[in-house]
Amino acid sequence: MGRPPPLRSDYDELALRSKDAASSRRLPSLAAPCDGASRSEATRLGSATLQIVRDWVLQFSAVGPVGLNDQKAPGQPPRLINAHRNTPATAIAARPVAAADGVLHW
Repeated sequence: MGRPPPLRSDYDELALRSKDAASSRRLPSLAAPCDGASRSEATRLGSATLQIVRDWVLQFSAVGPVGLNDQKAPGQPPRLINAHRNTPATAIAARPVAAADGVLHW
């Protein structure tokens, strides 16, 4: 079994100040191994797998408590680029003027 990743030491005061419910629920499972509990007990506390708890530790150590908040998935990138979005507007702006060009229908 490998060594667990290091955890920041200010997790207890961050749990008290946190406004996000998800991060407040995840912080006790991060603190459990520091208090002498096994990693298996930490996963039971957080209702997660060992890998997920490890990911939480890495996110928390890198970013802070914001890393434990639920993040919106990035989703699929847009299919249209700005050039494609501007093409219809350019075509409409460049349409013929009936009075000046003598066009009845466009």
